Amino acid sequence: MLTKERRKEIIKILNKNEEPLKGTALANKFCVSRQVIVQDIAVIRAQGHNILATSTGYIMPKLNTKNKNIKTIVCRHEGYENMEEELKIMVDMGAKVIDVIIEHSVYGEIRCPLMISSRMDIEDFIEKIRNNKGEPLSSLTGGAHIHTVEVPNNRAYNKIIELLTKKGYLIKGE
Repeated sequence: MLTKERRKEIIKILNKNEEPLKGTALANKFCVSRQVIVQDIAVIRAQGHNILATSTGYIMPKLNTKNKNIKTIVCRHEGYENMEEELKIMVDMGAKVIDVIIEHSVYGEIRCPLMISSRMDIEDFIEKIRNNKGEPLSSLTGGAHIHTVEVPNNRAYNKIIELLTKKGYLIKGE
Protein backbone atom coordinates (compact mmCIF):
# COMPACT_ATOMS: atom_id res chain seq x y z
CA MET A 1 0.00 0.00 0.00
CA LEU A 2 1.27 3.45 -0.91
CA THR A 3 1.81 6.07 1.77
CA LYS A 4 -1.04 8.31 0.51
CA GLU A 5 -3.46 5.38 0.50
CA ARG A 6 -2.44 4.35 4.01
CA ARG A 7 -3.00 7.89 5.29
CA LYS A 8 -6.44 8.08 3.66
CA GLU A 9 -7.30 4.74 5.28
CA ILE A 10 -6.07 5.97 8.70
CA ILE A 11 -8.39 8.99 8.38
CA LYS A 12 -11.33 6.70 7.53
CA ILE A 13 -10.60 4.38 10.45
CA LEU A 14 -10.23 7.21 12.97
CA ASN A 15 -13.35 8.94 11.63
CA LYS A 16 -15.54 5.92 12.23
CA ASN A 17 -14.08 4.88 15.62
CA GLU A 18 -15.72 6.31 18.73
CA GLU A 19 -12.88 5.14 21.00
CA PRO A 20 -9.14 5.87 20.79
CA LEU A 21 -7.03 3.51 18.68
CA LYS A 22 -3.47 2.70 19.68
CA GLY A 23 -0.66 3.47 17.26
CA THR A 24 0.58 -0.12 17.51
CA ALA A 25 -2.84 -1.39 16.38
CA LEU A 26 -2.65 0.84 13.31
CA ALA A 27 0.95 -0.22 12.69
CA ASN A 28 -0.03 -3.89 12.83
CA LYS A 29 -2.99 -3.32 10.49
CA PHE A 30 -0.78 -1.71 7.85
CA CYS A 31 2.33 -3.85 8.49
CA VAL A 32 4.50 -0.84 9.26
CA SER A 33 6.34 0.36 12.35
CA ARG A 34 4.69 2.47 15.02
CA GLN A 35 7.09 5.27 14.09
CA VAL A 36 5.66 5.28 10.53
CA ILE A 37 2.18 5.73 12.03
CA VAL A 38 3.44 8.59 14.23
CA GLN A 39 4.80 10.29 11.09
CA ASP A 40 1.55 9.61 9.20
CA ILE A 41 -0.47 11.17 12.03
CA ALA A 42 1.79 14.26 11.98
CA VAL A 43 1.26 14.68 8.22
CA ILE A 44 -2.50 14.10 8.53
CA ARG A 45 -2.66 16.76 11.27
CA ALA A 46 -0.66 19.16 9.08
CA GLN A 47 -3.33 18.63 6.39
CA GLY A 48 -5.86 20.06 8.85
CA HIS A 49 -7.40 16.94 10.39
CA ASN A 50 -8.08 17.13 14.12
CA ILE A 51 -6.46 14.05 15.66
CA LEU A 52 -5.83 13.88 19.39
CA ALA A 53 -3.14 11.70 20.89
CA THR A 54 -4.53 10.47 24.20
CA SER A 55 -3.04 8.14 26.78
CA THR A 56 -5.22 5.39 25.26
CA GLY A 57 -4.50 6.08 21.58
CA TYR A 58 -5.43 8.33 18.66
CA ILE A 59 -8.92 9.70 18.19
CA MET A 60 -10.69 12.18 15.94
CA PRO A 61 -13.07 13.98 18.29
CA LYS A 62 -16.63 14.17 17.10
CA LEU A 63 -17.97 17.69 17.53
CA ASN A 64 -21.56 16.53 17.83
CA THR A 65 -22.48 17.03 21.47
CA LYS A 66 -26.20 16.78 20.73
CA ASN A 67 -27.87 14.30 23.06
CA LYS A 68 -24.70 14.09 25.16
CA ASN A 69 -24.62 15.21 28.77
CA ILE A 70 -21.33 17.14 28.97
CA LYS A 71 -20.36 18.68 32.32
CA THR A 72 -17.30 20.24 33.90
CA ILE A 73 -16.04 19.42 37.36
CA VAL A 74 -13.52 21.61 39.21
CA CYS A 75 -11.31 19.71 41.66
CA ARG A 76 -8.22 20.03 43.79
CA HIS A 77 -6.05 17.25 45.16
CA GLU A 78 -2.47 16.07 45.01
CA GLY A 79 -0.76 12.74 44.44
CA TYR A 80 -1.32 9.63 42.37
CA GLU A 81 -3.63 7.94 44.87
CA ASN A 82 -6.03 10.87 45.01
CA MET A 83 -5.95 11.22 41.23
CA GLU A 84 -6.76 7.53 40.83
CA GLU A 85 -9.55 7.72 43.41
CA GLU A 86 -11.07 10.79 41.73
CA LEU A 87 -11.08 9.10 38.32
CA LYS A 88 -12.61 5.92 39.78
CA ILE A 89 -15.43 7.91 41.36
CA MET A 90 -16.28 9.36 37.96
CA VAL A 91 -16.07 6.20 35.85
CA ASP A 92 -17.86 4.11 38.48
CA MET A 93 -20.84 6.45 38.04
CA GLY A 94 -20.72 5.86 34.28
CA ALA A 95 -18.82 9.00 33.29
CA LYS A 96 -16.29 9.27 30.50
CA VAL A 97 -13.48 11.63 31.53
CA ILE A 98 -12.84 13.50 28.31
CA ASP A 99 -9.98 15.73 29.39
CA VAL A 100 -8.17 17.58 32.14
CA ILE A 101 -7.66 21.34 32.03
CA ILE A 102 -5.52 23.64 34.13
CA GLU A 103 -5.40 27.42 34.18
CA HIS A 104 -1.67 28.15 34.26
CA SER A 105 -0.57 31.61 35.39
CA VAL A 106 1.90 31.97 32.50
CA TYR A 107 0.63 29.72 29.68
CA GLY A 108 -3.10 30.15 30.19
CA GLU A 109 -5.39 27.20 29.60
CA ILE A 110 -3.66 23.87 29.10
CA ARG A 111 -5.97 21.06 28.04
CA CYS A 112 -4.97 17.41 27.69
CA PRO A 113 -7.27 14.74 26.30
CA LEU A 114 -7.77 11.69 28.53
CA MET A 115 -10.75 9.71 27.16
CA ILE A 116 -10.95 7.52 30.27
CA SER A 117 -14.12 5.48 30.63
CA SER A 118 -13.18 2.39 32.64
CA ARG A 119 -11.06 1.20 35.54
CA MET A 120 -8.76 -0.48 32.99
CA ASP A 121 -8.23 2.90 31.30
CA ILE A 122 -7.40 4.38 34.72
CA GLU A 123 -4.88 1.60 35.45
CA ASP A 124 -3.21 2.14 32.07
CA PHE A 125 -3.11 5.91 32.58
CA ILE A 126 -1.66 5.73 36.10
CA GLU A 127 0.88 3.10 35.02
CA LYS A 128 1.98 5.28 32.09
CA ILE A 129 2.47 8.30 34.36
CA ARG A 130 4.45 6.31 36.93
CA ASN A 131 6.57 4.42 34.37
CA ASN A 132 7.52 7.68 32.69
CA LYS A 133 8.12 9.43 36.02
CA GLY A 134 5.46 11.94 35.02
CA GLU A 135 3.60 14.31 37.25
CA PRO A 136 -0.11 15.03 37.05
CA LEU A 137 -0.81 18.18 35.02
CA SER A 138 -2.45 19.65 38.12
CA SER A 139 0.92 19.64 39.90
CA LEU A 140 1.53 22.93 38.03
CA THR A 141 -1.44 24.57 39.80
CA GLY A 142 -1.23 23.27 43.35
CA GLY A 143 -3.59 20.43 42.48
CA ALA A 144 -6.38 22.57 40.97
CA HIS A 145 -7.82 21.29 37.70
CA ILE A 146 -10.99 20.91 35.67
CA HIS A 147 -12.36 17.78 34.04
CA THR A 148 -14.75 17.72 31.13
CA VAL A 149 -16.90 14.63 31.55
CA GLU A 150 -19.70 12.98 29.64
CA VAL A 151 -22.24 11.55 32.08
CA PRO A 152 -25.16 9.24 31.33
CA ASN A 153 -27.65 11.46 33.20
CA ASN A 154 -27.96 14.19 35.83
CA ARG A 155 -28.45 11.64 38.60
CA ALA A 156 -24.98 10.20 37.87
CA TYR A 157 -23.49 13.71 37.74
CA ASN A 158 -25.05 14.65 41.08
CA LYS A 159 -23.71 11.45 42.66
CA ILE A 160 -20.21 12.23 41.33
CA ILE A 161 -20.43 15.73 42.85
CA GLU A 162 -21.61 14.27 46.15
CA LEU A 163 -18.78 11.71 46.32
CA LEU A 164 -16.08 14.19 45.27
CA THR A 165 -17.37 16.62 47.90
CA LYS A 166 -17.18 13.92 50.62
CA LYS A 167 -13.56 13.25 49.66
CA GLY A 168 -12.77 16.97 49.77
CA TYR A 169 -11.77 17.03 46.09
CA LEU A 170 -14.45 19.36 44.78
CA ILE A 171 -13.57 23.05 44.74
CA LYS A 172 -16.42 24.99 46.33
CA GLY A 173 -18.55 26.95 43.92
CA GLU A 174 -19.33 23.85 41.83
